[in-house]
Amino acid sequence: MNIICIASVSLKAAMGSGRNNGILCSLIILFISERCAAQISYSVSEEVDKGTVVGNLAKDLNVNFRDLQTRNLNIVSGYSKKYFEANFKTGDLYVNERIDREELCPNTIKCTLNLEAVLSNPMVLRRIEVVIVDLNDNAPIFVEKSFSLNISEFSPTGEHFLLPLALDADTGSNSVKTYRLSPNEYFSLDVQSSGEHSASAELVLLKALDREKQTVIKLTLTAVDGGKPPNTGTVQINVNVLDVNDNTPLFSKTLYKARVNENAPPGSLVIQLNATDLDEGDNGRVVYSFVKRANFNPADVFFINAETGEITVKGNLDYEAQAAYEVHAQATDKGSSPRRTNGKLLIEVVDVNDNAPEIVVTSLMNPVREDADIGSVVALVTVTDKDGGKNGQIRCKLVGSAPFKLNSNYKNYYSLVVDGPLDREMCPFYNVTITASDEGSPSLSSTSVVNVEISDVNDNAPRFLEPVINIYVKENSPVGAHIYAITAVDPDINENARVTYSLAGDSKSIPITSFVNINSDTGDIISLQSFNYEELKTFQFKVQATDSGVPPLSSNVTVNVLILDENDNNPTILAPYSEHGSVNSESIPYSAEAGYFVAKIRAIDIDSGYNALLTYHLPEPKGNNLFRIGTSTGEIRTKRRMSDNDLKTHPLVVLVSDNGEPSLSATVSIEVVVVESTADIHTHFRHVPIKEDSFSDLNLYLLIAIVSVSVIFLLSLISLIAVRCHRTDGSFSRYSAPMITTHPDGSWSYSKSTQQYDVCFSSDTLKSDVVVFPAPFPPVDAELISINGGDTFTRTQTLPNKEKPKAPNADWRYSASLRAGGVMQSSVHMEESSVMQGAQGVLVQNWPTASSAADGEGGEVSPPMGAGVDSNSWHFRYGPGGPGAPPQHLKPGEVPPEAFIIPGSPAIISIRQNQGGEDDKSDFITFGKKEEAKKKKKKKKEKKDKKDKGKDDGDE
Repeated sequence: MNIICIASVSLKAAMGSGRNNGILCSLIILFISERCAAQISYSVSEEVDKGTVVGNLAKDLNVNFRDLQTRNLNIVSGYSKKYFEANFKTGDLYVNERIDREELCPNTIKCTLNLEAVLSNPMVLRRIEVVIVDLNDNAPIFVEKSFSLNISEFSPTGEHFLLPLALDADTGSNSVKTYRLSPNEYFSLDVQSSGEHSASAELVLLKALDREKQTVIKLTLTAVDGGKPPNTGTVQINVNVLDVNDNTPLFSKTLYKARVNENAPPGSLVIQLNATDLDEGDNGRVVYSFVKRANFNPADVFFINAETGEITVKGNLDYEAQAAYEVHAQATDKGSSPRRTNGKLLIEVVDVNDNAPEIVVTSLMNPVREDADIGSVVALVTVTDKDGGKNGQIRCKLVGSAPFKLNSNYKNYYSLVVDGPLDREMCPFYNVTITASDEGSPSLSSTSVVNVEISDVNDNAPRFLEPVINIYVKENSPVGAHIYAITAVDPDINENARVTYSLAGDSKSIPITSFVNINSDTGDIISLQSFNYEELKTFQFKVQATDSGVPPLSSNVTVNVLILDENDNNPTILAPYSEHGSVNSESIPYSAEAGYFVAKIRAIDIDSGYNALLTYHLPEPKGNNLFRIGTSTGEIRTKRRMSDNDLKTHPLVVLVSDNGEPSLSATVSIEVVVVESTADIHTHFRHVPIKEDSFSDLNLYLLIAIVSVSVIFLLSLISLIAVRCHRTDGSFSRYSAPMITTHPDGSWSYSKSTQQYDVCFSSDTLKSDVVVFPAPFPPVDAELISINGGDTFTRTQTLPNKEKPKAPNADWRYSASLRAGGVMQSSVHMEESSVMQGAQGVLVQNWPTASSAADGEGGEVSPPMGAGVDSNSWHFRYGPGGPGAPPQHLKPGEVPPEAFIIPGSPAIISIRQNQGGEDDKSDFITFGKKEEAKKKKKKKKEKKDKKDKGKDDGDE
């Protein structure tokens, strides 16, 4: 990119015309052409009014003045005062502070102010040089109020005498250009011009003096500068006329030159002056001294030996403060009328690399946004070195690793720019170290640390410490209880890190805001209701954490609330002993052995864990302890045989306790009545109320499923019967499928192969015998039956009703005990409303037996493990073997007797096998109504009594 600058030079001094004017213009154009490629130059006179326009930046920067404000034009300088400002509306650079050239640039010929113009978007840097033009605003002055000269009356004409030097703070053409002497007859002036420096004057003797005529001659010396109009300053010159000393000392050189290092220690020799006097004695003995001129006294810096003329270093020399000294020395003889001569000495101070570079940093953007683009200017860096030559040439660089770099703008002017991505969360600030080294020998360096602060940008979303939070809340906790304090961390700061919390998501169909509430500022979660573990065990929701940045960022966390169970529910006694106010009584025979089963208490606790773990206890009764109860099973059994001393009625109180803290309990009272024989045991029927529930969608689905399964099963059963009935031999095989038929008298029969068995149910007593009757072969059109969950039987197949399973009915708790001589028997206890089913190919589980007889052979009915009292699925095992023994193996094609379904039956089925006996009628199962069973049992008893009576008659 070519940089074009416009130089504007304002010349205030008057210039001559003609050839000299042309040469001066050529030099100015040449000077401007060398520097305009790199900077913009303006000039302005000192002491101009504030607001004076220096130049137009918009034009010189080639920028539309309307863009100056949007591009953030900035004028940067390293001075304590802001001398210039820019007008954004016009693009003009104008004077902002009073400019005094003599204050800014004392003792310099050219005075310039260096500025930096900075534009953003895109970044443009231009160096501006403003030349301060001197005005003639200072008059020449003399340091001395008066000056005295001792001149011998025999001094030759033409002798020169040094006069005081006038000082003028102005420079160039406005400095002292000439001197004037007041009119007199003895002296004239010899004015010496030294180019850019101020002129000096010497007094020239024109006419021999006569001490006798005039001892003191008073003159006025006037210094005149080159301004228009010129300024002047005066001093009084007193000439004392001395007596005769006709030889004046003479220096060996009219001009002495010497060089001395600026770090030369005090006492170092600079030069030795030599002056001679042709006189003899004291008139020829010369002494040396310094001549003070204006405000410079050489004796402050140097020491001169009055006898030898040696000049040595006295004070500290500093090349940067003054690079050269013009010293005037005087040689004076010791005559009565001493004569003196003046000598000039130029002492050059040799530069030594004794100044380290100076670094000045001007911040433009602090703090720096963490999303700042690469190349953004952070600060301007100016490096200077007071030394000259190589000692003043500087190299500048950054030390250490930081996402910044230095770009060189112009000579020793640099820009500190962003050179990499910034992340406040990883590093909130940087200490950027800038090192500047000169090229002197040895090299000197200096270091400056720039503190760059990184400002926050909302670039981090709040973060939860865990992806999923589990909260455990006790049930029955009070409403408004503080259950958890959720916290999200945002690595940003201030508003970008201020997190607010809110709830998100619902628990099923219930709004989560009805369960809990969250404090948006602290994250505290408050319960809005008291939870019941038995109704609600867990629910889930989400918490959203959102910061306050622009734009806001958010994140979610899943919260699982798990309700902890408390022991707040007492155990509940199940039927048949659960009805309040009812008389719970059981009968046992007097002949009952130890371990005789009396009753079983069932209870449930809707709590969980140890709070639902129940134990059963019998408080110690008065008198002999006859009964015991299983602490875990609730079975009440006898501990020993009955004795004559035992009571006939035993009131028992069963205490059911859970294992919660504190433990809750329930009690049930049972009255055990001792009877003489099992025939006296009666079963008391109680009506158990059934809770009506509303018909729900779930019940509808269950009803449809049950109907479908029942229809399929009915069709399968009809097909199977039809196939068996239409076989070619016209009869059932030995291993044909079992069949249940109905009789005109209302009883039911189960047939296997070509034999038939009748099973009778009795509801009169707790324990009943099963009476077996032979029956003819069933007709082909035998009706299929089902047994409902109530007390009645129907001839047509029915489906379970829409109601929930009813509580167990104690009226159908049976145990058959048939003990005929030589008869192999077994009894199976089938408790609760249940369904027995089984067929070949059906998965059979090894379930624990509900109850079974103590005989060696028989069958058993068992519920699934953990099914509980409401189970509707039972497994029937037939054949020899006790509890846990494998079922009897069947022959190929044989169908086991459990291959039938009796839906909803609460019956206990007893199976008797008469093998090899005189009454062998093969295997059978007989069903019958309660009234018919009573009649049959009564007839059986009458027959038995008659038989016993006949025996007694025979014995007699």
